[in-house]
Amino acid sequence: MNREAIHHSSCPRWWLPRQRPPRRQRASTTLLFITLALTACTPESHAPPFAVQNYAPFSRTAAIAIATDEWRLWGERVDDNWGAGYVQTGATMGERQPGLWQRVGEYWWEGMNAAAPETAWTGEHDADGRVFSVAANGQYAWSAAFISYVMRIAGAGEKFPYAPDHAFYINYAARAAEGKIKNPLLIAENPVTYAPRLGDLICFTRGRARALTFANLPTTSGFPAHCSIVVSGRPNQISVIGGNVDDAVTLQHVPATDSGLVGPPWFVVLRVMYAG
Repeated sequence: MNREAIHHSSCPRWWLPRQRPPRRQRASTTLLFITLALTACTPESHAPPFAVQNYAPFSRTAAIAIATDEWRLWGERVDDNWGAGYVQTGATMGERQPGLWQRVGEYWWEGMNAAAPETAWTGEHDADGRVFSVAANGQYAWSAAFISYVMRIAGAGEKFPYAPDHAFYINYAARAAEGKIKNPLLIAENPVTYAPRLGDLICFTRGRARALTFANLPTTSGFPAHCSIVVSGRPNQISVIGGNVDDAVTLQHVPATDSGLVGPPWFVVLRVMYAG
C-alpha cells in the first residue's frame, strides 16, 4: 500500500443524517453537524484531546519522558549486546504477553492516522483479530509505530509524518533537508557532522538496505530501517530508547566521540524541531 495515500483520511460519516430532517430540526442538526465535524475530523487520528489540541507545546522534555515511561512499563530492559544470542519464542516474547500485546495495539491505534489499516494490529494480532505466527513477526514490526506514538502523544500534531515504517519519515526528513518541505518537523542530518541532541531520532538500516548511506537519501522507495529516540547522554555515550527491540521497548547505550558524534550502523540523525 502507498504510504503517502494513507497519510490522511476522509472524515467519518457515521454522524450524517440518513434523511432530510423536518424544518424545525434543521437548525439543531446543522449545529450538531458543525460541532462533530470540528471535533471528529481535524486532525484525523485516534489521539486524545490533549495531544490534538496541544495543551502544552511540543517539547523534547515531553517526548523523552513519554519514551522513558514506556520503557519502565516494559520492565526497564537494557540491551547493549544488540540482540546477540537473543532467542525469540512465543512463550517469552514481551510483545505477546498479557498487558503488553495490548500496549502495542495502543501504539498502532494512537500512533497511526485513523485511515491506516495497521491501527487494528496488536503485538500478536492482525487487523481481523487473528493471532499471527512468530515467523510472521517481521510483517507486523512496531518500532515505527512506537516512535509515531511518542511523537503524537508529545504533541507533534498533524505535521509529523506518522507511518508504520521508518523509511517514510526518514525520506520526509531528507526532503526537508533539501528545502522541499515548508516548516518541517524533521530534518535529516549527517551523523558524520551532526551530534544528536536529546529528543532527536537516530536510525540505521537493516537487511537488504544495509549498504544505504546518508548520501543516498531521499530514496524513491521504502527500505527496512530502525530508529530510536535519544533520551540521555554523557561523555562518549548516548542512551536511546526504541520499540520492538528484543520484542520490547528497550534502552541501548550508543558509543559516541568526544564531540558527541555517533558512528555506524547509525546512518542518519533526524533532528526534531521541537517548540521548546
